[in-house]
Amino acid sequence: MFNVFHLKRNLPAWERIIRLCLGVFAAAGAFYFLPAGTLRLLGFATAGVLASTAIVGFCPACAMLGRRATGPAK
Repeated sequence: MFNVFHLKRNLPAWERIIRLCLGVFAAAGAFYFLPAGTLRLLGFATAGVLASTAIVGFCPACAMLGRRATGPAK
């Protein structure tokens, strides 16, 4: 009935965990160590990209470089 856009995960679980941890550390580092302004916003944007790719399990940059989906084929 509904045509839902589905992204096949191309990140293994261990890499998703590492990306999520790096995203949290990048956000904390941006908050504590970068001056307020554009540089801090770029730090938060980087942290957001790391965390969102970890949560979704799909990295567009990895897909462009040819990384295939993980897990069993459906």
